[in-house]
Amino acid sequence: MSKLVMSSKEQIKKAIKASAEKCMKEGLLEQGELNDFSIEVPANKDHGDYAINAALVWSKAFRKAPRQIAEILLENADFSNTYVEKYEIAGPGFINFFLSAAYYADILADIDEKKDEYGKSDFGEGKKVLVEFVSANPTGPMHIGNARGGALGDCLASVMSAAGYYTEREFYINDAGNQINKFALSLELRYLQLYKEGIEMPEDSYHGEDIIAHAKAFAEINGDKYVECDEAERRQALVKFALPKNIQGLHDDLLKYRIEYNTWFKESTLHESGETTRIIELLKKSGYTYEQEDALWFKATEFGCDKDFVLVRANGVPTYIVPDIAYHYNKLVTRGFDKAIDILGADHHGYVPRLKGALTALGVDASKLDVVLMQMVRLVRDGEVIKASKRSGKAITLVTLLDEVPIDAARFFFNLREPNSHFDFDLDLAVNESNSNPVYYVQYAYARICSIIRNLEAEGVKRREATKAELELLTTDEERALISHLAALTDEIISAAKSYDPAKITHYVSELATKFHKFYSVCRVKGIEEPLMQARLTLCNDTAIVIKNVLSMLNITAPEKM
Repeated sequence: MSKLVMSSKEQIKKAIKASAEKCMKEGLLEQGELNDFSIEVPANKDHGDYAINAALVWSKAFRKAPRQIAEILLENADFSNTYVEKYEIAGPGFINFFLSAAYYADILADIDEKKDEYGKSDFGEGKKVLVEFVSANPTGPMHIGNARGGALGDCLASVMSAAGYYTEREFYINDAGNQINKFALSLELRYLQLYKEGIEMPEDSYHGEDIIAHAKAFAEINGDKYVECDEAERRQALVKFALPKNIQGLHDDLLKYRIEYNTWFKESTLHESGETTRIIELLKKSGYTYEQEDALWFKATEFGCDKDFVLVRANGVPTYIVPDIAYHYNKLVTRGFDKAIDILGADHHGYVPRLKGALTALGVDASKLDVVLMQMVRLVRDGEVIKASKRSGKAITLVTLLDEVPIDAARFFFNLREPNSHFDFDLDLAVNESNSNPVYYVQYAYARICSIIRNLEAEGVKRREATKAELELLTTDEERALISHLAALTDEIISAAKSYDPAKITHYVSELATKFHKFYSVCRVKGIEEPLMQARLTLCNDTAIVIKNVLSMLNITAPEKM
Protein backbone atom coordinates (compact mmCIF):
# COMPACT_ATOMS: atom_id res chain seq x y z
CA MET A 1 0.00 0.00 0.00
CA SER A 2 1.10 3.61 -0.38
CA LYS A 3 3.26 4.86 2.47
CA LEU A 4 0.64 7.44 3.48
CA VAL A 5 -2.17 4.90 3.62
CA MET A 6 0.09 2.51 5.52
CA SER A 7 1.18 5.31 7.84
CA SER A 8 -2.40 6.32 8.65
CA LYS A 9 -3.34 2.71 9.45
CA GLU A 10 -0.20 2.13 11.52
CA GLN A 11 -0.83 5.33 13.49
CA ILE A 12 -4.25 4.04 14.54
CA LYS A 13 -3.03 0.53 15.36
CA LYS A 14 -0.10 1.86 17.35
CA ALA A 15 -2.25 4.31 19.34
CA ILE A 16 -4.87 1.67 20.19
CA LYS A 17 -2.27 -0.91 21.26
CA ALA A 18 -0.48 1.72 23.37
CA SER A 19 -3.79 2.62 25.00
CA ALA A 20 -4.52 -1.05 25.80
CA GLU A 21 -1.07 -1.52 27.35
CA LYS A 22 -1.50 1.65 29.41
CA CYS A 23 -4.95 0.54 30.61
CA MET A 24 -3.64 -2.89 31.63
CA LYS A 25 -0.75 -1.29 33.49
CA GLU A 26 -3.08 1.09 35.35
CA GLY A 27 -5.62 -1.64 36.16
CA LEU A 28 -8.35 -0.21 33.96
CA LEU A 29 -8.32 -3.43 31.96
CA GLU A 30 -7.32 -6.92 33.04
CA GLN A 31 -4.03 -8.37 31.87
CA GLY A 32 -4.57 -10.19 28.59
CA GLU A 33 -2.98 -11.12 25.30
CA LEU A 34 -3.35 -8.45 22.63
CA ASN A 35 -4.26 -10.51 19.58
CA ASP A 36 -4.03 -8.75 16.25
CA PHE A 37 -7.12 -6.91 15.05
CA SER A 38 -8.26 -5.77 11.62
CA ILE A 39 -8.49 -2.26 10.24
CA GLU A 40 -10.88 -1.90 7.31
CA VAL A 41 -12.27 0.81 5.07
CA PRO A 42 -16.04 1.01 5.74
CA ALA A 43 -18.29 0.60 2.71
CA ASN A 44 -20.31 3.60 3.92
CA LYS A 45 -18.14 6.72 4.19
CA ASP A 46 -20.53 8.03 6.88
CA HIS A 47 -18.82 5.45 9.10
CA GLY A 48 -15.44 7.11 8.69
CA ASP A 49 -12.22 6.39 6.82
CA TYR A 50 -11.29 3.31 8.86
CA ALA A 51 -12.99 0.96 11.30
CA ILE A 52 -11.28 -1.42 13.75
CA ASN A 53 -12.60 -4.45 15.66
CA ALA A 54 -10.02 -4.39 18.49
CA ALA A 55 -12.65 -4.18 21.26
CA LEU A 56 -14.45 -7.26 19.91
CA VAL A 57 -11.22 -9.24 19.48
CA TRP A 58 -10.06 -8.40 23.01
CA SER A 59 -13.41 -8.82 24.80
CA LYS A 60 -12.62 -12.35 26.02
CA ALA A 61 -9.16 -11.38 27.28
CA PHE A 62 -10.44 -8.28 29.11
CA ARG A 63 -13.70 -9.91 30.27
CA LYS A 64 -15.78 -6.89 29.40
CA ALA A 65 -18.39 -5.98 26.81
CA PRO A 66 -16.76 -4.72 23.59
CA ARG A 67 -18.45 -1.29 23.77
CA GLN A 68 -17.15 -0.83 27.31
CA ILE A 69 -13.64 -1.78 26.18
CA ALA A 70 -13.90 0.63 23.26
CA GLU A 71 -14.86 3.49 25.60
CA ILE A 72 -11.89 2.77 27.91
CA LEU A 73 -9.47 2.51 24.99
CA LEU A 74 -10.57 5.82 23.48
CA GLU A 75 -10.52 7.65 26.83
CA ASN A 76 -6.85 6.69 27.25
CA ALA A 77 -5.64 6.87 23.66
CA ASP A 78 -3.28 9.57 22.40
CA PHE A 79 -3.94 10.52 18.79
CA SER A 80 -1.68 13.58 18.72
CA ASN A 81 0.74 13.57 15.77
CA THR A 82 -1.63 11.33 13.81
CA TYR A 83 -4.07 11.92 10.96
CA VAL A 84 -7.02 11.05 13.25
CA GLU A 85 -9.45 13.98 13.55
CA LYS A 86 -12.32 12.26 15.37
CA TYR A 87 -13.65 8.84 16.27
CA GLU A 88 -16.86 7.14 17.36
CA ILE A 89 -18.04 3.79 18.68
CA ALA A 90 -20.45 1.93 16.43
CA GLY A 91 -22.60 -1.18 16.70
CA PRO A 92 -21.41 -3.83 19.17
CA GLY A 93 -18.05 -2.15 19.68
CA PHE A 94 -16.43 -1.20 16.39
CA ILE A 95 -14.43 2.03 16.48
CA ASN A 96 -14.72 4.31 13.45
CA PHE A 97 -12.00 6.84 12.68
CA PHE A 98 -12.28 10.01 10.61
CA LEU A 99 -9.05 11.43 9.19
CA SER A 100 -8.09 15.07 9.07
CA ALA A 101 -7.84 17.35 6.05
CA ALA A 102 -4.05 17.05 6.33
CA TYR A 103 -4.25 13.39 5.32
CA TYR A 104 -6.17 14.18 2.13
CA ALA A 105 -3.80 17.05 1.34
CA ASP A 106 -0.77 14.80 1.77
CA ILE A 107 -2.24 12.20 -0.61
CA LEU A 108 -2.44 14.80 -3.38
CA ALA A 109 1.05 16.09 -2.57
CA ASP A 110 2.31 12.51 -2.87
CA ILE A 111 0.76 12.12 -6.34
CA ASP A 112 2.22 15.48 -7.41
CA GLU A 113 5.66 14.35 -6.30
CA LYS A 114 5.64 10.83 -7.81
CA LYS A 115 3.65 11.55 -10.97
CA ASP A 116 3.98 8.57 -13.36
CA GLU A 117 5.59 6.49 -10.59
CA TYR A 118 2.54 6.90 -8.36
CA GLY A 119 0.90 3.57 -7.53
CA LYS A 120 4.07 1.53 -7.85
CA SER A 121 5.51 -0.28 -4.85
CA ASP A 122 8.29 -2.65 -3.79
CA PHE A 123 5.81 -5.31 -2.61
CA GLY A 124 7.34 -7.96 -4.92
CA GLU A 125 10.85 -7.28 -3.60
CA GLY A 126 12.30 -7.65 -7.09
CA LYS A 127 11.54 -11.37 -7.29
CA LYS A 128 11.86 -12.76 -10.84
CA VAL A 129 8.53 -13.57 -12.49
CA LEU A 130 8.04 -15.01 -15.96
CA VAL A 131 4.60 -14.58 -17.51
CA GLU A 132 3.99 -16.91 -20.45
CA PHE A 133 0.90 -16.23 -22.52
CA VAL A 134 -0.75 -16.75 -25.91
CA SER A 135 1.82 -19.37 -27.06
CA ALA A 136 -0.46 -20.19 -30.00
CA ASN A 137 0.53 -23.03 -32.30
CA PRO A 138 2.43 -21.47 -35.24
CA THR A 139 0.37 -23.52 -37.66
CA GLY A 140 -2.33 -20.95 -38.34
CA PRO A 141 -3.85 -17.60 -37.33
CA MET A 142 -4.58 -16.68 -33.71
CA HIS A 143 -8.19 -17.11 -32.58
CA ILE A 144 -10.34 -15.01 -30.28
CA GLY A 145 -9.17 -16.93 -27.20
CA ASN A 146 -5.61 -15.84 -28.00
CA ALA A 147 -6.90 -12.27 -28.15
CA ARG A 148 -8.17 -12.53 -24.58
CA GLY A 149 -5.03 -14.33 -23.41
CA GLY A 150 -2.85 -11.67 -25.00
CA ALA A 151 -4.56 -8.75 -23.28
CA LEU A 152 -4.74 -10.64 -19.99
CA GLY A 153 -1.11 -11.80 -19.99
CA ASP A 154 0.35 -8.49 -21.10
CA CYS A 155 -1.63 -6.49 -18.53
CA LEU A 156 -0.85 -9.00 -15.78
CA ALA A 157 2.87 -8.64 -16.53
CA SER A 158 2.52 -4.85 -16.22
CA VAL A 159 0.64 -5.22 -12.93
CA MET A 160 3.33 -7.53 -11.53
CA SER A 161 6.02 -5.06 -12.55
CA ALA A 162 4.16 -2.15 -10.90
CA ALA A 163 3.84 -4.25 -7.74
CA GLY A 164 7.61 -4.53 -7.51
CA TYR A 165 8.41 -7.79 -9.28
CA TYR A 166 11.07 -8.13 -11.97
CA THR A 167 8.83 -9.34 -14.78
CA GLU A 168 9.47 -10.84 -18.20
CA ARG A 169 7.05 -11.87 -20.95
CA GLU A 170 7.50 -15.06 -22.95
CA PHE A 171 5.92 -16.78 -25.95
CA TYR A 172 6.43 -20.56 -26.20
CA ILE A 173 6.59 -21.66 -29.84
CA ASN A 174 5.32 -25.21 -30.35
CA ASP A 175 7.59 -25.86 -33.33
CA ALA A 176 7.92 -29.62 -32.73
CA GLY A 177 5.65 -32.60 -32.16
CA ASN A 178 2.27 -33.62 -33.55
CA GLN A 179 1.06 -30.16 -34.52
CA ILE A 180 4.12 -29.58 -36.71
CA ASN A 181 3.82 -33.07 -38.20
CA LYS A 182 0.22 -32.29 -39.13
CA PHE A 183 1.32 -28.91 -40.49
CA ALA A 184 3.97 -30.64 -42.65
CA LEU A 185 1.45 -33.18 -43.95
CA SER A 186 -1.09 -30.46 -44.81
CA LEU A 187 1.51 -28.37 -46.64
CA GLU A 188 2.74 -31.44 -48.50
CA LEU A 189 -0.70 -32.46 -49.73
CA ARG A 190 -1.58 -28.92 -50.85
CA TYR A 191 1.74 -28.72 -52.69
CA LEU A 192 1.25 -32.09 -54.42
CA GLN A 193 -2.32 -31.11 -55.38
CA LEU A 194 -0.79 -28.43 -57.60
CA TYR A 195 0.85 -31.13 -59.72
CA LYS A 196 -1.20 -34.31 -59.26
CA GLU A 197 -4.84 -35.33 -59.48
CA GLY A 198 -6.81 -37.24 -56.84
CA ILE A 199 -4.93 -36.16 -53.73
CA GLU A 200 -7.38 -35.76 -50.87
CA MET A 201 -6.96 -33.85 -47.61
CA PRO A 202 -7.58 -35.99 -44.47
CA GLU A 203 -10.33 -34.68 -42.23
CA ASP A 204 -7.93 -34.00 -39.33
CA SER A 205 -5.44 -32.04 -41.48
CA TYR A 206 -5.32 -28.24 -41.70
CA HIS A 207 -7.74 -26.93 -44.33
CA GLY A 208 -7.13 -23.20 -43.97
CA GLU A 209 -6.49 -20.80 -46.84
CA ASP A 210 -3.08 -20.04 -45.31
CA ILE A 211 -1.91 -23.60 -46.03
CA ILE A 212 -2.91 -23.25 -49.69
CA ALA A 213 -1.17 -19.87 -49.91
CA HIS A 214 2.05 -21.29 -48.43
CA ALA A 215 2.00 -24.25 -50.87
CA LYS A 216 1.53 -21.95 -53.86
CA ALA A 217 4.27 -19.56 -52.72
CA PHE A 218 6.62 -22.51 -52.20
CA ALA A 219 5.80 -23.83 -55.69
CA GLU A 220 6.46 -20.43 -57.29
CA ILE A 221 10.00 -20.58 -55.94
CA ASN A 222 10.76 -24.30 -56.27
CA GLY A 223 8.40 -25.52 -59.00
CA ASP A 224 7.98 -29.30 -59.06
CA LYS A 225 11.44 -29.91 -57.58
CA TYR A 226 10.04 -31.63 -54.49
CA VAL A 227 7.21 -33.61 -56.13
CA GLU A 228 9.15 -36.83 -56.67
CA CYS A 229 11.69 -36.52 -53.87
CA ASP A 230 11.79 -38.31 -50.51
CA GLU A 231 8.71 -37.57 -48.35
CA ALA A 232 10.77 -36.53 -45.31
CA GLU A 233 12.88 -34.16 -47.43
CA ARG A 234 9.75 -32.64 -49.03
CA ARG A 235 8.02 -32.06 -45.70
CA GLN A 236 11.14 -30.63 -44.11
CA ALA A 237 11.57 -28.16 -46.98
CA LEU A 238 7.94 -27.06 -46.80
CA VAL A 239 8.04 -26.53 -43.01
CA LYS A 240 11.37 -24.71 -43.26
CA PHE A 241 9.72 -22.38 -45.79
CA ALA A 242 6.32 -21.84 -44.14
CA LEU A 243 6.97 -21.98 -40.39
CA PRO A 244 9.20 -18.88 -40.15
CA LYS A 245 6.55 -16.93 -42.07
CA ASN A 246 3.88 -18.03 -39.60
CA ILE A 247 6.08 -17.18 -36.61
CA GLN A 248 6.81 -13.75 -38.11
CA GLY A 249 3.06 -13.35 -38.59
CA LEU A 250 2.54 -14.02 -34.88
CA HIS A 251 5.21 -11.40 -34.09
CA ASP A 252 3.55 -8.83 -36.35
CA ASP A 253 -0.02 -9.49 -35.20
CA LEU A 254 0.90 -9.31 -31.52
CA LEU A 255 2.95 -6.17 -32.07
CA LYS A 256 -0.12 -4.59 -33.63
CA TYR A 257 -1.90 -5.59 -30.41
CA ARG A 258 0.88 -3.70 -28.54
CA ILE A 259 2.42 -6.86 -27.12
CA GLU A 260 6.19 -7.26 -27.08
CA TYR A 261 7.90 -10.29 -25.56
CA ASN A 262 11.29 -10.52 -23.91
CA THR A 263 11.72 -14.04 -25.27
CA TRP A 264 10.28 -16.23 -28.03
CA PHE A 265 11.20 -19.69 -26.75
CA LYS A 266 11.22 -22.53 -29.30
CA GLU A 267 10.21 -26.03 -28.21
CA SER A 268 12.66 -27.41 -30.75
CA THR A 269 15.59 -26.04 -28.72
CA LEU A 270 14.64 -28.40 -25.87
CA HIS A 271 15.04 -31.37 -28.21
CA GLU A 272 18.18 -30.07 -29.89
CA SER A 273 19.92 -29.33 -26.58
CA GLY A 274 19.03 -32.74 -25.14
CA GLU A 275 16.97 -31.21 -22.31
CA THR A 276 13.93 -33.35 -23.14
CA THR A 277 16.02 -36.56 -22.98
CA ARG A 278 17.67 -35.39 -19.74
CA ILE A 279 14.28 -34.79 -18.11
CA ILE A 280 13.22 -38.35 -18.94
CA GLU A 281 16.40 -39.67 -17.31
CA LEU A 282 15.92 -37.45 -14.24
CA LEU A 283 12.35 -38.70 -13.86
CA LYS A 284 13.57 -42.29 -14.09
CA LYS A 285 16.15 -41.61 -11.35
CA SER A 286 13.45 -40.02 -9.17
CA GLY A 287 11.83 -43.44 -8.69
CA TYR A 288 8.43 -42.21 -9.90
CA THR A 289 8.37 -44.02 -13.25
CA TYR A 290 7.64 -47.59 -14.34
CA GLU A 291 7.42 -49.54 -17.58
CA GLN A 292 4.22 -51.14 -18.79
CA GLU A 293 3.63 -52.61 -22.27
CA ASP A 294 6.99 -51.16 -23.41
CA ALA A 295 5.89 -47.61 -22.52
CA LEU A 296 7.38 -45.44 -19.76
CA TRP A 297 4.78 -44.21 -17.26
CA PHE A 298 4.88 -41.51 -14.58
CA LYS A 299 3.35 -42.28 -11.16
CA ALA A 300 1.10 -39.24 -11.18
CA THR A 301 -1.35 -40.77 -8.70
CA GLU A 302 1.32 -40.43 -6.01
CA PHE A 303 1.03 -36.67 -6.46
CA GLY A 304 -2.75 -36.44 -6.19
CA CYS A 305 -3.63 -36.97 -9.87
CA ASP A 306 -6.54 -39.23 -10.79
CA LYS A 307 -4.38 -41.50 -12.98
CA ASP A 308 -0.81 -42.12 -14.11
CA PHE A 309 0.26 -40.98 -17.57
CA VAL A 310 2.66 -42.05 -20.32
CA LEU A 311 5.98 -40.22 -20.70
CA VAL A 312 7.43 -42.25 -23.57
CA ARG A 313 5.29 -44.36 -25.92
CA ALA A 314 6.13 -47.95 -26.83
CA ASN A 315 7.61 -46.69 -30.12
CA GLY A 316 10.13 -44.60 -28.16
CA VAL A 317 8.52 -41.24 -28.94
CA PRO A 318 7.95 -38.95 -25.92
CA THR A 319 4.40 -37.68 -25.32
CA TYR A 320 3.60 -33.95 -25.55
CA ILE A 321 3.93 -33.44 -21.79
CA VAL A 322 7.66 -34.31 -21.70
CA PRO A 323 8.85 -31.13 -23.48
CA ASP A 324 6.36 -29.19 -21.36
CA ILE A 325 7.98 -30.57 -18.19
CA ALA A 326 11.43 -29.78 -19.63
CA TYR A 327 10.28 -26.26 -20.50
CA HIS A 328 9.04 -25.50 -17.00
CA TYR A 329 12.15 -27.06 -15.48
CA ASN A 330 14.11 -24.69 -17.71
CA LYS A 331 12.10 -21.70 -16.43
CA LEU A 332 12.36 -22.47 -12.74
CA VAL A 333 15.72 -24.23 -12.44
CA THR A 334 17.93 -23.49 -15.46
CA ARG A 335 16.93 -19.81 -15.69
CA GLY A 336 16.09 -19.43 -12.01
CA PHE A 337 12.77 -17.59 -12.08
CA ASP A 338 11.13 -17.33 -8.66
CA LYS A 339 7.69 -17.69 -10.21
CA ALA A 340 6.38 -18.95 -13.53
CA ILE A 341 2.87 -17.83 -14.44
CA ASP A 342 1.12 -19.54 -17.36
CA ILE A 343 -2.05 -18.17 -18.97
CA LEU A 344 -3.89 -21.23 -20.31
CA GLY A 345 -7.35 -22.12 -21.55
CA ALA A 346 -9.79 -23.64 -19.08
CA ASP A 347 -9.48 -26.97 -20.91
CA HIS A 348 -6.04 -27.36 -19.29
CA HIS A 349 -7.60 -27.96 -15.88
CA GLY A 350 -6.46 -31.60 -15.71
CA TYR A 351 -3.05 -30.85 -17.23
CA VAL A 352 -1.87 -28.59 -14.40
CA PRO A 353 -1.70 -31.16 -11.54
CA ARG A 354 0.15 -33.58 -13.85
CA LEU A 355 2.75 -30.94 -14.67
CA LYS A 356 3.12 -29.95 -11.00
CA GLY A 357 3.46 -33.61 -10.00
CA ALA A 358 6.31 -34.13 -12.46
CA LEU A 359 8.08 -30.98 -11.27
CA THR A 360 7.79 -32.14 -7.66
CA ALA A 361 9.31 -35.49 -8.61
CA LEU A 362 12.23 -33.55 -10.13
CA GLY A 363 12.79 -31.76 -6.81
CA VAL A 364 11.30 -28.47 -7.97
CA ASP A 365 9.00 -26.50 -5.66
CA ALA A 366 5.79 -26.82 -7.70
CA SER A 367 4.24 -23.84 -5.87
CA LYS A 368 6.58 -21.71 -7.99
CA LEU A 369 4.33 -22.54 -10.95
CA ASP A 370 0.99 -20.77 -11.01
CA VAL A 371 -1.50 -21.29 -13.80
CA VAL A 372 -4.26 -18.82 -14.64
CA LEU A 373 -7.07 -20.72 -16.33
CA MET A 374 -8.96 -18.55 -18.77
CA GLN A 375 -12.47 -19.14 -20.03
CA MET A 376 -13.35 -18.66 -23.68
CA VAL A 377 -15.01 -15.60 -25.18
CA ARG A 378 -18.25 -15.28 -27.11
CA LEU A 379 -18.53 -12.48 -29.64
CA VAL A 380 -21.88 -10.66 -29.67
CA ARG A 381 -23.27 -8.38 -32.37
CA ASP A 382 -26.80 -6.92 -32.41
CA GLY A 383 -27.50 -8.90 -29.23
CA GLU A 384 -26.73 -12.25 -30.86
CA VAL A 385 -23.74 -14.55 -30.48
CA ILE A 386 -21.75 -14.77 -33.71
CA LYS A 387 -19.29 -17.40 -34.84
CA ALA A 388 -18.16 -16.02 -38.15
CA SER A 389 -16.93 -12.81 -39.70
CA LYS A 390 -19.41 -11.24 -42.14
CA ARG A 391 -16.57 -10.40 -44.52
CA SER A 392 -14.81 -13.74 -44.82
CA GLY A 393 -17.43 -16.17 -43.58
CA LYS A 394 -14.76 -17.69 -41.33
CA ALA A 395 -14.12 -17.60 -37.60
CA ILE A 396 -13.06 -14.19 -36.33
CA THR A 397 -9.33 -14.14 -35.57
CA LEU A 398 -7.23 -11.68 -33.59
CA VAL A 399 -6.45 -9.79 -36.80
CA THR A 400 -10.05 -9.55 -38.03
CA LEU A 401 -11.16 -8.47 -34.53
CA LEU A 402 -8.63 -5.63 -34.52
CA ASP A 403 -9.87 -4.60 -37.96
CA GLU A 404 -13.33 -4.10 -36.44
CA VAL A 405 -12.59 -2.92 -32.91
CA PRO A 406 -10.14 -0.26 -31.61
CA ILE A 407 -7.11 -1.78 -29.90
CA ASP A 408 -7.83 0.28 -26.76
CA ALA A 409 -11.30 -1.23 -26.53
CA ALA A 410 -10.10 -4.78 -27.15
CA ARG A 411 -7.44 -4.60 -24.44
CA PHE A 412 -9.82 -2.96 -21.93
CA PHE A 413 -12.77 -5.25 -22.66
CA PHE A 414 -10.74 -8.45 -22.32
CA ASN A 415 -9.72 -7.30 -18.84
CA LEU A 416 -13.22 -6.42 -17.66
CA ARG A 417 -13.83 -9.83 -16.09
CA GLU A 418 -11.64 -12.05 -13.94
CA PRO A 419 -9.88 -14.63 -16.14
CA ASN A 420 -11.89 -17.70 -15.09
CA SER A 421 -15.23 -16.11 -15.93
CA HIS A 422 -17.05 -16.47 -19.23
CA PHE A 423 -17.15 -13.25 -21.20
CA ASP A 424 -19.41 -11.92 -23.94
CA PHE A 425 -17.51 -9.39 -26.06
CA ASP A 426 -20.02 -6.86 -27.38
CA LEU A 427 -18.66 -5.72 -30.75
CA ASP A 428 -21.23 -2.91 -31.04
CA LEU A 429 -20.40 -1.52 -27.60
CA ALA A 430 -16.66 -1.66 -28.29
CA VAL A 431 -16.99 0.86 -31.15
CA ASN A 432 -19.66 2.98 -29.45
CA GLU A 433 -18.38 6.47 -28.58
CA SER A 434 -20.55 7.07 -25.53
CA ASN A 435 -20.37 6.68 -21.77
CA SER A 436 -21.90 3.21 -22.06
CA ASN A 437 -18.56 2.07 -23.51
CA PRO A 438 -16.32 1.57 -20.43
CA VAL A 439 -13.02 2.43 -22.09
CA TYR A 440 -14.51 5.52 -23.75
CA TYR A 441 -15.95 6.55 -20.37
CA VAL A 442 -12.52 6.41 -18.73
CA GLN A 443 -10.72 8.10 -21.61
CA TYR A 444 -13.37 10.82 -21.68
CA ALA A 445 -12.72 11.57 -17.98
CA TYR A 446 -9.03 12.07 -18.78
CA ALA A 447 -9.76 14.21 -21.85
CA ARG A 448 -12.27 16.25 -19.85
CA ILE A 449 -9.65 17.10 -17.22
CA CYS A 450 -7.18 18.10 -19.94
CA SER A 451 -9.89 20.30 -21.45
CA ILE A 452 -10.69 21.96 -18.09
CA ILE A 453 -7.04 22.88 -17.52
CA ARG A 454 -6.52 23.90 -21.16
CA ASN A 455 -9.62 26.17 -21.25
CA LEU A 456 -8.70 27.88 -17.98
CA GLU A 457 -5.20 28.54 -19.25
CA ALA A 458 -6.72 30.08 -22.40
CA GLU A 459 -8.58 32.45 -20.08
CA GLY A 460 -5.36 33.35 -18.28
CA VAL A 461 -5.84 31.08 -15.28
CA LYS A 462 -2.68 29.01 -14.91
CA ARG A 463 -2.60 25.96 -12.68
CA ARG A 464 0.16 26.04 -10.10
CA GLU A 465 1.26 23.82 -7.24
CA ALA A 466 -1.31 24.27 -4.50
CA THR A 467 -0.11 24.75 -0.94
CA LYS A 468 -0.97 22.27 1.80
CA ALA A 469 -3.27 24.86 3.38
CA GLU A 470 -5.10 25.20 0.06
CA LEU A 471 -5.39 21.43 -0.38
CA GLU A 472 -6.90 21.20 3.11
CA LEU A 473 -9.86 23.19 1.76
CA LEU A 474 -11.03 20.05 -0.10
CA THR A 475 -13.60 18.85 2.43
CA THR A 476 -16.78 18.00 0.50
CA ASP A 477 -17.95 14.39 0.38
CA GLU A 478 -17.25 14.23 -3.37
CA GLU A 479 -13.74 15.63 -3.01
CA ARG A 480 -12.81 13.26 -0.21
CA ALA A 481 -14.35 10.24 -1.94
CA LEU A 482 -12.26 11.03 -5.02
CA ILE A 483 -9.05 11.51 -3.02
CA SER A 484 -9.67 8.30 -1.05
CA HIS A 485 -9.98 6.42 -4.31
CA LEU A 486 -6.74 7.94 -5.59
CA ALA A 487 -5.09 6.81 -2.36
CA ALA A 488 -6.23 3.22 -2.95
CA LEU A 489 -4.31 2.70 -6.23
CA THR A 490 -1.23 1.02 -4.72
CA ASP A 491 -3.39 -1.40 -2.75
CA GLU A 492 -5.41 -2.24 -5.87
CA ILE A 493 -2.29 -2.97 -7.88
CA ILE A 494 -0.94 -5.25 -5.14
CA SER A 495 -4.31 -6.99 -4.86
CA ALA A 496 -4.39 -7.54 -8.64
CA ALA A 497 -0.85 -8.93 -8.53
CA LYS A 498 -1.70 -11.30 -5.66
CA SER A 499 -4.81 -12.64 -7.40
CA TYR A 500 -3.41 -12.51 -10.97
CA ASP A 501 -6.47 -10.51 -11.96
CA PRO A 502 -5.94 -7.30 -13.99
CA ALA A 503 -9.74 -6.82 -14.00
CA LYS A 504 -9.27 -5.23 -10.57
CA ILE A 505 -7.38 -2.44 -12.32
CA THR A 506 -10.02 -1.83 -14.99
CA HIS A 507 -12.69 -1.74 -12.26
CA TYR A 508 -10.55 0.68 -10.25
CA VAL A 509 -10.08 3.15 -13.11
CA SER A 510 -13.74 2.90 -14.16
CA GLU A 511 -14.80 3.78 -10.62
CA LEU A 512 -12.23 6.57 -10.57
CA ALA A 513 -13.83 8.08 -13.68
CA THR A 514 -17.26 7.85 -12.02
CA LYS A 515 -16.02 9.57 -8.87
CA PHE A 516 -14.40 12.31 -10.92
CA HIS A 517 -17.58 12.98 -12.90
CA LYS A 518 -19.55 13.16 -9.62
CA PHE A 519 -17.02 15.56 -8.15
CA TYR A 520 -17.05 17.79 -11.21
CA SER A 521 -20.85 17.91 -11.38
CA VAL A 522 -21.02 19.17 -7.77
CA CYS A 523 -17.79 21.14 -7.22
CA ARG A 524 -17.12 24.18 -9.40
CA VAL A 525 -13.54 24.73 -10.53
CA LYS A 526 -13.95 27.97 -12.47
CA GLY A 527 -15.17 31.27 -11.04
CA ILE A 528 -14.38 30.56 -7.38
CA GLU A 529 -11.80 31.96 -4.96
CA GLU A 530 -8.19 31.41 -6.00
CA PRO A 531 -7.11 29.12 -3.09
CA LEU A 532 -10.00 26.67 -3.56
CA MET A 533 -9.74 26.87 -7.34
CA GLN A 534 -6.04 25.91 -7.23
CA ALA A 535 -6.81 23.07 -4.81
CA ARG A 536 -9.52 21.71 -7.13
CA LEU A 537 -7.26 22.11 -10.16
CA THR A 538 -4.65 20.06 -8.33
CA LEU A 539 -7.27 17.41 -7.60
CA CYS A 540 -8.24 17.38 -11.28
CA ASN A 541 -4.63 17.14 -12.41
CA ASP A 542 -3.81 14.37 -9.92
CA THR A 543 -6.85 12.42 -11.08
CA ALA A 544 -5.56 12.74 -14.65
CA ILE A 545 -2.13 11.49 -13.53
CA VAL A 546 -3.66 8.40 -11.95
CA ILE A 547 -5.98 7.66 -14.91
CA LYS A 548 -3.01 7.92 -17.27
CA ASN A 549 -0.87 5.71 -15.01
CA VAL A 550 -3.53 2.99 -15.00
CA LEU A 551 -4.20 3.19 -18.74
CA SER A 552 -0.45 3.05 -19.38
CA MET A 553 -0.30 -0.10 -17.26
CA LEU A 554 -3.00 -1.59 -19.48
CA ASN A 555 -1.12 -0.27 -22.56
CA ILE A 556 -4.13 1.84 -23.51
CA THR A 557 -3.90 5.42 -24.77
CA ALA A 558 -4.95 8.47 -22.76
CA PRO A 559 -6.12 11.02 -25.38
CA GLU A 560 -6.10 14.68 -24.36
CA LYS A 561 -8.93 15.47 -26.79
CA MET A 562 -11.98 13.41 -27.78
